[in-house]
Amino acid sequence: MDETEVLIAGAGPTGLVLALWLTRLGIRVRIVDKGEGPGATSRAMAVQARTLELYRQLDLDREVVESGLRNPAVNVWARGRHRARLDFGDAGTRLTPFPFVLIFPQDRHERLLIRHLEAAGVRVQHRTELLGFEEVNDGTGTRVLAHLRGPDSEQTCAAQWLAGCDGAHSVVRHGLGTGFEGGTYDQVFYVADVECEGAAADGEIHLSLEHADFVILLAYTTTGLGRLIGAVRLDRADGNEAGHALQFEDVRQHAITSLGLQVRKVNWFSTYRVHHRVSGRYRRGHAFLAGDAAHVHSPAGGQGMNTGIGDAVNLAWKLAAVLRGRAPQALLDTYEAERIAFARKLVETTDRVFSLVTRQSNAADFVRTHVVPLFASAAYAIGPTRELMFRVLSQTAIHYHDSPLSEGMAGQVRGGERLPWIGHEGPDNHAPLASIDWQAHVYGEAAADLGAWCRDAGLALHVYPWTQACYDAGLARDATYLVRPDGYIALCDPAGAPSRLAQYFAARGILPHAPRPHV
Repeated sequence: MDETEVLIAGAGPTGLVLALWLTRLGIRVRIVDKGEGPGATSRAMAVQARTLELYRQLDLDREVVESGLRNPAVNVWARGRHRARLDFGDAGTRLTPFPFVLIFPQDRHERLLIRHLEAAGVRVQHRTELLGFEEVNDGTGTRVLAHLRGPDSEQTCAAQWLAGCDGAHSVVRHGLGTGFEGGTYDQVFYVADVECEGAAADGEIHLSLEHADFVILLAYTTTGLGRLIGAVRLDRADGNEAGHALQFEDVRQHAITSLGLQVRKVNWFSTYRVHHRVSGRYRRGHAFLAGDAAHVHSPAGGQGMNTGIGDAVNLAWKLAAVLRGRAPQALLDTYEAERIAFARKLVETTDRVFSLVTRQSNAADFVRTHVVPLFASAAYAIGPTRELMFRVLSQTAIHYHDSPLSEGMAGQVRGGERLPWIGHEGPDNHAPLASIDWQAHVYGEAAADLGAWCRDAGLALHVYPWTQACYDAGLARDATYLVRPDGYIALCDPAGAPSRLAQYFAARGILPHAPRPHV
């Protein structure tokens, strides 16, 4: 029986995407989860543009988009007045094929991913809990022995690598002893799945800011179905008495009524506390952390699930390269280097936003209900600022400038940045990313000897005509851009010389193609 190459603990979106990418790259995976099955309720709703771009590489994007609801704008309300409408389409049309926020409830999202994973021959083993693990070396190499408890018995699973995608209370993180620095907000928050009516039940996102209260409505249909998320402020005097089970009716309704919403039915209601923490390490030996096991933060901006999915994709292609002999294990060190910096910045940013929205004081009320709406409306009216705000929200602004894998600059584009998209006015330069492999891009004319070098190296070369869209995207004419399997640029070479590509791969011990068999 073949040994598992990668054991994945946790079958939320992070673990499922990791399994899908690895399976697509020919890696044998086993994925376990202690739950009974996909969750019936969830707080994660937003699927950002960058995640949809990564799904496009697996040919999942169309089904995911059709299964959710495109939300074209965020509406900001303050004290019962509509103060701003931030239109995603206007901001993102030139940046991505997905200029919107997709609202797609996590429970449905997980079921879609599971279905595709099963079609690829991998079944999630639910009701199977990771109890612990250890690394061993029997002379043939290092591997992980994972101790599992299934519905009928306990067993030991041998795997070459272990990925902990097992949430905020991660067994893998505790086993690694990496710590989880941060804290917990004092406030209690709620999420409610509701059926509602009113002007705001229009299929767009609505944020209502009130004195000592706020709520966000994430519609997932145009017929009044959606999620309400807010801070728990009690209207009932007995709301915090011992033994009282908090209900939706107990929660202060000021921000909800300010939207003109009438809640017809509450399908489910839950309260929770929000943490802001980042693990001290993402890797130790042959075990990794990803998603909530590595970082948790406030739901501000709908970034959490998308960040975990980004972790999974970053880790997947690197694990596959090492397992298939296309790169040394040193490549795996870049996973933490690239992803932990973003997680720390994200926690810091969402912490500031969340603190502003939830803080209770007269000064905070004034800023929340007067300054924020005015600033949002004014800033969004400025074209470059509007695009920047969309880039940050959509995660298309994530970069790895300081990564050991990033090198060079050509035009306004630096190594470590996502490959700019020019498909809004010409050929779709993101379409070749479906190969999930290294490739070179040239916008203009390729150097005479570049094509021959790429053929010999087994590296796909894509040459696009120079257009105004290329210039607007910051690309340099006739430069070579070496693109990683995850769509980020590894090397920018203004001269387009094959020698720079050769030096890049040689310096890192990476093969741009699968090793040729010995004859």
